[in-house]
This record gives sequence, structure tokens and C-alpha cells, in this order.
Amino acid sequence: MNVRLSQEQKIKVFHSADVYTMMQQVLLRENKIRRNQEHFWVVGLNSANKILFIELVSLGAVNRVQVAPPEVFRIAIYKMAVKMILVHNHPSGVLDPSDADKDITDRMIKAGQMLNIEVIDHLIISEKAYLSFADENIISELKNSGNYVLMDREKAELTNLKIAVVRETAEKQNSIEIAKKMIEKGYEIATIVELTGLTEQEVRDLQVSKQYNRIRNEEDA
Repeated sequence: MNVRLSQEQKIKVFHSADVYTMMQQVLLRENKIRRNQEHFWVVGLNSANKILFIELVSLGAVNRVQVAPPEVFRIAIYKMAVKMILVHNHPSGVLDPSDADKDITDRMIKAGQMLNIEVIDHLIISEKAYLSFADENIISELKNSGNYVLMDREKAELTNLKIAVVRETAEKQNSIEIAKKMIEKGYEIATIVELTGLTEQEVRDLQVSKQYNRIRNEEDA
């Protein structure tokens, strides 16, 4: 589930506190019952450390959550993120990382290395405080450890995922180019949607973008 971000929240990350400030707000949006479950989020960043997205990957029980590399990295590949921050909450308020927390971080670091998406931090958060794996040097230790090695099956899954995403992205871009030409020729929105597979909102956004570019070109002239 994608978490909607305001323009103010699409910030550059300079410190773990920047991420916690935002994720604390995300956690507090949940009702009390949901806050008593563990959530696992992924924060994707571009090369300039600007936040591209926040995705809720999994919602678990009171003290555990299950996640796999394809679930974690799927949206990052789509959004062309080059860095990633993992975040999960401890409803108990105790922020000490468990062996399972370290193991899943190690697993994601190794998967990220294969996909050229660097896992730069993992935050454990509560409603009032947080712990950063990067600040505690846990990320550095895990990167240099040989404790976790991806299995051949996992490597194959990640490779196939990346190929599938690249193919879908190319098909989507082709549909967008076709839709742009149809807009120029005055086709109805419903017809464009039917022939390209784009959503009505995507077509309307293309229309708005075209109108904006035309106005800018007229002003420049």
C-alpha cells in the first residue's frame, strides 16, 4: 500500500531523524488497534537522497512481520530508486533489535546489492522514539559480514522480477506515447483508455501536461 506524501514530505534525507519525523506521523495516522500490529515500510530515495515513495509492504502480528525481497524491492524498481530505508515499528515500545530484525536486514542488504539498490538504514520506531541501524553501525557490520547469502531460488526470483518490471515499464511508456499522439488528434478519453490500457486519470494528466507545455511554449515565444 502506497503512503500518500504531501509536497512538504517529499524531502531530502540528511539524517535518520528526518525519516523518523515523517514515519512517526505515518504511524500515528493509524488507529490504536492497527498501531498494536507490526508494520513494515520501505522508503525509496533517489541519488540525491530525495524521498520518492513510502510503501507499506506488510502488516503483521503484535511482535512479528513477514517480508520477502521481491515484495520489498518491487516498488523500488518501478520507481527507479537507488537507495532504500527499511522501517518497522515495535508496538511494545522496546526498540532493541532482535536477531530476526538483523537477519531480515542482512537479507535485504544482500538482495539490494544484487539489484544495485543500496539499503542505507533500517529504523525501528515507536510512537515516541526510534533506533537507527546506521547510527548504531549495525548496517556497516551487516554489509561486511558473510552471515547471509542469497539462495539460487531467491536470486532467480529477483532477476525475473527486474526483467518483468523493465518489460512492463517499457510497455507502459509505449502506451503513454501512443496516448499523447491520440490526444493531439483529438480522440475521446474513453477511446484512448480502451486502446492503450491507461487509466482515465493517467490520460487526463497527459492532457493537462500537454496544455501546460503549450502555454509555456507560447510564453517563451
